[in-house]
Amino acid sequence: MAMVLEGIIGLALLMLLFIALVLLFVCKPWRFFFSPNRTRTIKVGDLERPLVPEDLDLVPNQSNELGRSYDLGGSCVQSEGYLNSPRTHGLVHKQRIPPAPPHLVQDGSLILDLISDASEDVLVGQTLKRPFMLNHSIEEQSHIGKEELSYDLKFDSENDRFQAFVRQDIVDQRSSLTLEVISGPSRGDRFSISSTNTSRLPLTLGRVSPSDLLVKDSEVSGKHALINWNLNKLKWELVDMGSLNGTLLNSQSVNHPDSGMRHWGDPIELASGDIITLGTTSKIRVQIASETKCQVPFGLGIASDPMALRRGGKKLPMEDVCYYHWPLPGTDQFGLFGICDGHGGAAAAKSASKILPEMVASILSDSLKREKVLSRQDASEILRDAVSRTEAFMNHHYEGCTATVLLVWADGHENFYAQCANVGDSACVMNVDGKQIKMTEDHRVTSYSERQRIKEIGEPLKDGETRLCGLNLARMLGDKYMKEQDSRFSSEPYISQVVHINQASRAFALLASDGFWDVISPKKAMQLVFQMKERCSPDRENSAEKVANFLLSEARTLRTKDNTSIIFLDFDTNSRKSSCKLDP
Repeated sequence: MAMVLEGIIGLALLMLLFIALVLLFVCKPWRFFFSPNRTRTIKVGDLERPLVPEDLDLVPNQSNELGRSYDLGGSCVQSEGYLNSPRTHGLVHKQRIPPAPPHLVQDGSLILDLISDASEDVLVGQTLKRPFMLNHSIEEQSHIGKEELSYDLKFDSENDRFQAFVRQDIVDQRSSLTLEVISGPSRGDRFSISSTNTSRLPLTLGRVSPSDLLVKDSEVSGKHALINWNLNKLKWELVDMGSLNGTLLNSQSVNHPDSGMRHWGDPIELASGDIITLGTTSKIRVQIASETKCQVPFGLGIASDPMALRRGGKKLPMEDVCYYHWPLPGTDQFGLFGICDGHGGAAAAKSASKILPEMVASILSDSLKREKVLSRQDASEILRDAVSRTEAFMNHHYEGCTATVLLVWADGHENFYAQCANVGDSACVMNVDGKQIKMTEDHRVTSYSERQRIKEIGEPLKDGETRLCGLNLARMLGDKYMKEQDSRFSSEPYISQVVHINQASRAFALLASDGFWDVISPKKAMQLVFQMKERCSPDRENSAEKVANFLLSEARTLRTKDNTSIIFLDFDTNSRKSSCKLDP
């Protein structure tokens, strides 16, 4: 009997020991003491877009605050990051903290040291009321990976200051190159590029695609020559790519001495006025402009602020992007000024602000089209084509933006012409000799013109319906997924009439995102401009900037609840300046 009892007790102890081991194995308490790496590892495929909250009316306040910080710089290449030179070409969205490079490990994981931010939930403007879709299939997510993702990453402050210094130095030395075919089968073709547009350098010259300058001449090789920007010498350089019929620079051969082996030649520096000959008949004229010498020939003021949901509250995520280009690369008479207001994020606005100016410049590089605009004094076809190409080029499925651009050109007799194109609700108004001129059309779902357009395509809105798929806009760039789901969305731009500004005119133009127009009417805005212009001395260098900042301050005082960006152009004679000149 005693032996049986001892056996039962022993079996019970073994079972208890077994249970204890199982619990120990499941709970793994040692992980709290021996964690080898606390770095969070995120699979690349896990970085999903869009980043939308469960609460459909709220999105988390991000930490990429812009405040009043913006960069004046850039030709058509804000994407490159070398954009700090004052009063040269464009305004670009600048992140508060530049991202540190992520660490890639061998198994394809992306390791990010994320800074936690206990940010509060805020309402971002009124454009995106709710996301159209919260869950996306794997196929849909493949599109998102191509869109821009922003994170606040840890970075070394000393290294950041060093990079900022280097970028400033590069910007101060940037250059614009224009090539024009002056003889041969492709006579009249042009190509322009900025030295800061490193993603498109080097540029190639050849007979077949994808050559940047396509020369349709049987004597030209498929890949004949290339031109690159030498960062060390800060010079443009020409290289023969082992062409069959040779390359001449000002009648001097730049081929490799052993032409039979088709070796590449040595880099040769280019200067403005040089003539490049490909083969024997196709000649290309080189024009080089130092972009730091370019100056907008009239008053320009730019002001931007993400604003806060309430006074003293945290800043809203900045989704506005302002930019300008004077002159557009390859032209000395045309300039572009624009605002893009993003929704669902800033990525689409950033893309549009880079692509749209490039498209306009590319179209105007055609001498026939350029002369057509100057002779007819109308750029409707140029603007419509540029917006269409931009929409086709953008690959943003779950983000979109407004786009309002004002194309300004000079006739060589101190007269200017201005024409506007827009999609969305960022507006532009002009005033010429006291007459107010509306340059844009409101593309919100609530506007009469949009409801009529939607009615004409056979799918009228219901009474009281003020949104499509959660958006209060019916026209925008991007948002490809929603456009696939609902045919009532459009990217067709409104094109204004041309406004003629002669030398004696007292004229100005005001472009602003909806954060400004939500609290200030066009009529009130005109009154505020006249009020500020009376205070400012007309010959003051920064009078246009003072007007822009004054308007921004008024919007802030009236407690706008959306990002606000303003571009003010003053065409008064006293505000005009000399434009840029080509290097001799």
